Amino acid sequence: MNTFTTLRQIRKNILSVIEAYDNEQLNYIPEGFNNNLIWNLGHVIITQQLLCYKLSNLQVNVNPDLVDRYRKGSKPEGPVSDEEIELIKGYTFSTVDKMEADYKAGLFKEYKEYSTSFGLTLSNSEQAMEFNNAHEGMHLGFVLALKKFIPKR
Repeated sequence: MNTFTTLRQIRKNILSVIEAYDNEQLNYIPEGFNNNLIWNLGHVIITQQLLCYKLSNLQVNVNPDLVDRYRKGSKPEGPVSDEEIELIKGYTFSTVDKMEADYKAGLFKEYKEYSTSFGLTLSNSEQAMEFNNAHEGMHLGFVLALKKFIPKR
């Protein structure tokens, strides 16, 4: 098993939860939480792009308007439209496929060292990709926790 296989499985698990809910449910923030289901999917996609691409001095492969809305330290500022939900869902696997192709093509050459809030310092793109999986696994846990509080239809 490799980093990309693991990442695809984590994303598949998150997306399977997301696809079971409508817009209102995806935007619902339960009491005691500070985000919602769709924010978590957007957040893992944006974080992967920033950790793996931006810190490697490469262009991100997502709509730049999404970066500030879903980056570390952000939270939902209002309901996400159906169009934005579909855009985010569309990035779920395309960003993994692109990263794998770019990695195999040798595009990840440089890396700006980054200290994570987990207490780890990332020094190269391989470390960033491995750490990203841990980060996404944590957010899968948040998604599964949030799911328990979503109002039924």
